[in-house]
Amino acid sequence: MKIAVTGLNATDNPGPGVPVIRSIKAHPEFNGEIIGFIYDSLEPGIYMEEIANKCYLIPYPSSGLEMLFERIAAIHDREKIDLIIPTLDSELYGFAKLQDRFAEIGIKTFLPSIQQLNIRAKDNLFDFCTSHDIKVPKNILLTSSNDIYNIPKDFKYPVVVKGIFYDAYIAHNFDEIKSAFHKMSAKWGYPIIVQEYIKGNEFNVVALGDGTGETIGAVPMKKLYITDKGKGWAGITIDDPNLLTLSKKIISKTKWKSGMELEFMKSEETNEYYLLEINPRFPAWVYLAPNAGQNLPYALVKLAMGETIEPFEHYDVGTIFVRAAWDLITNLKAFEKIAISGEI
Repeated sequence: MKIAVTGLNATDNPGPGVPVIRSIKAHPEFNGEIIGFIYDSLEPGIYMEEIANKCYLIPYPSSGLEMLFERIAAIHDREKIDLIIPTLDSELYGFAKLQDRFAEIGIKTFLPSIQQLNIRAKDNLFDFCTSHDIKVPKNILLTSSNDIYNIPKDFKYPVVVKGIFYDAYIAHNFDEIKSAFHKMSAKWGYPIIVQEYIKGNEFNVVALGDGTGETIGAVPMKKLYITDKGKGWAGITIDDPNLLTLSKKIISKTKWKSGMELEFMKSEETNEYYLLEINPRFPAWVYLAPNAGQNLPYALVKLAMGETIEPFEHYDVGTIFVRAAWDLITNLKAFEKIAISGEI
């Protein structure tokens, strides 16, 4: 079996590709090769030992879906890829639109539909949650700089300002909202979301849905250390039946097909969980799941190959991950090979 995985950008804002690969390769049944699909010749996952057997540069979906498809089809002619697992938010719409064409040339995927991606998008999440009785912070969508002046007066500071794909800033006054708006709109486009700030503790759930509403597995964790970018740098698996019940409800209502990350805030005032985001792919901390007893990335592989999977029933509480920086050493020849020829 040959599995292609994207998102090898294991930086201070890490992509999920490397931990997804580590999870798959950790399963005793796996006997195959990993193909890294990369967007930059300095993605750290390229130079990590025992991660990818080969790496190929591919164009961003924003360069045009036809160009992306032709490049992957050309790689497939050489490698005979069985499965592609895209792991980045910004590429999922492109891959979802191409999944039928990939199937025609023999490449499997296990991806959410465009409709499912739209349901959980940051600009639609509030409507989804309110229609299914799920607690969610109030928000307003900004589609132009003039909209900044229309923020309701019942939004008390601080507020959270979010980009449509990535980035979030806590703004303590009107000027900080304007600064964050211009910064993120220039980078990610519109809309920009201004969200009610919920004071409390953050909890995350990594999960896998089978596309019928069934939850194959779910592992909740509490962040123990958060970077200035809001990324969890350490976390611990917890026992919380209410959090798991809420996560399974979300998967059931969306009929989610693929991996996902659910981000919650537990309010200090009400002790209730508020859903902040549904990320439509495995998170960068997904390697915690197999080490706690649920190898969700490998379960996704089996689902993609048409196998029936029994849902996981247990996971180990108290399993901790701590992320670390690690210098990788390579040489100019290796860098030139990927930069010039587009493969290594």
